[in-house]
Amino acid sequence: MHASAPDVTPSSPPRASRLKRWIIGVVLLLAVFAGLVAVKAGQIVSMINAGETFVLPPESVTSTQAESFGWQGTRSAVGTVMALRGVTLSAELPGVVNDIRFENGASVKKGQVLVQLDTSSEQAQLAGAEADAELSRLNRERAEKLNAQGANTQSDLDAVRARSLQSSATVAHLKSLIAKKTIRAPFDGRIGIRQVELGQLVSPGNPIASLQSSTPALVEFQLPQQALAQVKQGQKVRLRVDVFPGESWEGDLTTINPEVELSSRNVRMRATVPNADGRLLPGMFASVEVLSDASEQVVAIPATAVLFAPYGDSVFTLSEGKDAAGKAALLARQQFVRLGERRGDYVAVTSGLKPGQTVVSSGVFKLKNGMAVVVNNAMAPPIEVAPQPVNP
Repeated sequence: MHASAPDVTPSSPPRASRLKRWIIGVVLLLAVFAGLVAVKAGQIVSMINAGETFVLPPESVTSTQAESFGWQGTRSAVGTVMALRGVTLSAELPGVVNDIRFENGASVKKGQVLVQLDTSSEQAQLAGAEADAELSRLNRERAEKLNAQGANTQSDLDAVRARSLQSSATVAHLKSLIAKKTIRAPFDGRIGIRQVELGQLVSPGNPIASLQSSTPALVEFQLPQQALAQVKQGQKVRLRVDVFPGESWEGDLTTINPEVELSSRNVRMRATVPNADGRLLPGMFASVEVLSDASEQVVAIPATAVLFAPYGDSVFTLSEGKDAAGKAALLARQQFVRLGERRGDYVAVTSGLKPGQTVVSSGVFKLKNGMAVVVNNAMAPPIEVAPQPVNP
């Protein structure tokens, strides 16, 4: 009798069941993804809608009114301060420095002895020449008496007279040599740093010191030839040097060169400026303004109010209006202008702006046309036609 084989049941689920589970999982993942996409899309739409209705807060700026000024016409240039008289002292003859009679930077008077070269040799020759001249004078007097008595010929008298004149000329020549070895100040002025020492052998032309007379001072500058129609001798000139900020000197235009330089088409000019305290030194760089006799009315605004750009300069005027939300606001309107001369913190506007119009004076770089603004003049910097720098 044979025993029957037992039934064997598979332990893994059927294939159809596994496929069903896989499909259900994919569907669930797709549903979750679709939900996330829907949520994100809703957020994006909300942000877009919020952006369309969002109104930027107004920018804080300062303001001022365009003013009408009476500006005196000027022509500006850069120049150089020059001495009224200036020389570099030097020896005319060779010699050894025997005495120095000035201090560096001291004021000296015309005729004052500054340097004495050794003249001992010339002094000895002069003593001999003077003795010879005296003898020649006595001989001439005797010859004249004898000639009057007929005791000598006219030829003898002429020879004695010539000898006397020759002796006198020798004396004068030696005195001239001694004088040339005595270097004196040719005019009143201030002497510079000496360039010789005691005992030094100097040659003709060797510099001894610089002597400058700067009272008054001269200022030389150039203006373009077009300026000849507006400037003339006698006009007032204002001078400033950066060494003394906040100070200015006024003088007169004294010389206009009678020719135009071919290379630059400029005209050289020279002004005379009082310099009693001697602070204007030769060689100083100077800013020069030639002042016209009349003034003209100009519309001027602070230079900070101008938005400078290659395609055109502009300002922002202020006017009442409504912002993007429809609320009443102060709006900045961009307005193109043409600029003229600049003075201090101000710049002239030749067209595009009228006196009394309110413009943004600072903060223009952050504005756009039609933008709402809030004026806060408490933070406005001082604006001056002629600002005075202050050293900390």
